[in-house]
Amino acid sequence: MVTRVIIIEDDQTIREGFTYLVNLSDGLKMVNSYASYEEAEPYLVSDFPDVILLDIELPGINGLDAISRIKKKYPAAHIIILTVYENEQNIFKALSLGASGYLTKNTPSSKIIESITEVLQGGGPLSANVAKMVIQSFRKNSQSPLSKRETQILEGIAEGKSRTRIASELFIDKETVKTHIKNIYSKLDVNSKEEALRIARQDKLI
Repeated sequence: MVTRVIIIEDDQTIREGFTYLVNLSDGLKMVNSYASYEEAEPYLVSDFPDVILLDIELPGINGLDAISRIKKKYPAAHIIILTVYENEQNIFKALSLGASGYLTKNTPSSKIIESITEVLQGGGPLSANVAKMVIQSFRKNSQSPLSKRETQILEGIAEGKSRTRIASELFIDKETVKTHIKNIYSKLDVNSKEEALRIARQDKLI
């Protein structure tokens, strides 16, 4: 039985590279490749893919938003995120929305091919750094004084994101972010971003 694969990736060179790689592998066939979710959407059902390799940074509808759309339209497909981004927020959002795996593009090609088979057997392939981040998240201090939202904001700050970007990614306004930051400073008894991050890392709050 041949495993049917499609890739949604805006970089043509990467699409062609993975198409060649997949078609070279026994039991796998790249049925189609697309530069955006919008381009792929009309053909999802007729392509009948077992596995979808999906980039996050796509023109139009991004990969994270595409996951739930794919799952609604074609729930049988196993989605493997294939991206350069390995920040914690993207990882957990992708997995919580229904992605079966999360690999970075510098993952060895042999591992990517193995991962296509692995998801069909119920596995959840992760790149080494991604797996490490998932494990570390379970080691966080369960007695943290911070709320889930405050923790998300502090993680965003730790990743060097601006308040505007944090607000955009969390779908809240900038003033709400500022309020949460004030509450974080108050709970941690600090007066600066640097102090907040030092205590957060020391006490495993992020």
